[in-house]
Amino acid sequence: MNQNAALSAGISTASVLLGIAVMAVVTYLMRMLPLVLFRRRIRSVWLRSFLAYLPYAVLAAMTVPAAFFAGGSLPATLAGLAVAGVMSWFRMGLFPVAAAASTVACLFSLIPGLS
Repeated sequence: MNQNAALSAGISTASVLLGIAVMAVVTYLMRMLPLVLFRRRIRSVWLRSFLAYLPYAVLAAMTVPAAFFAGGSLPATLAGLAVAGVMSWFRMGLFPVAAAASTVACLFSLIPGLS
């Protein structure tokens, strides 16, 4: 977002700097707390599996709503998510999945009458 867009949206420089500071603190805490809280190896199978899947759940929780609100067309968004879902099911890498989903959503949005 350039400076003019930020100003026209009513976002002050102090708000942006505060947001960056909060994100930095949260990122630091997320990386530091497990080292402090779990000094010994975790023996609980349930907790280990929960912690193993937690990054994927957080990524999905941040990505899926952003995908629906970023695109201007619901059919294009659904097509992109469908492609991403199928490619993820076949364990493709993150970059090919993101590239294919974005390409399909972009091409779908070019179809007249689907907006």
